[in-house]
Amino acid sequence: MTVHEQIEDFLNQKRLAVVGVSGEPHDFSRGLFREFCQRGYDVVPVNPNLSEVEGRTCYHRVQDVVPPVDGVLLMTSPAVTEQVVRDCVEAGIHRVWMYRAAGAGAVSRSAIEFCNTQGIQVVPGECPYMFFPEAGLVHRVHGFLKRVTGTLPQ
Repeated sequence: MTVHEQIEDFLNQKRLAVVGVSGEPHDFSRGLFREFCQRGYDVVPVNPNLSEVEGRTCYHRVQDVVPPVDGVLLMTSPAVTEQVVRDCVEAGIHRVWMYRAAGAGAVSRSAIEFCNTQGIQVVPGECPYMFFPEAGLVHRVHGFLKRVTGTLPQ
């Protein structure tokens, strides 16, 4: 399966967890969390330091989420990503998206390798905004630049 096909598969799931969503209302992760909600996804926040996000119960670990989610968007540091993908295996989650716009984002080479050995589909980077229909101007430009430079997943 190509990365683009994995992205489409991930976005076709309706119950997703956002791990590492911030407690700060104006943080990028919160904006992305709200965007998924507005697009009709059943989004579950996961952050061990919060009890609720946007009026939804916030779980400490993906294994605690009931009923389980179909995929996990990681908005964490690479070191935390490595633990969360292990948690995903324990929770029976088979789809992971490691967020990245600039810098490393949540991407960890060892976490990607671990996902591959465990049969987890992994999107190793990219920003989901670029793949939403009717994305805002900034996200459309970001996607356009990646297409022009040949770095957008095929």
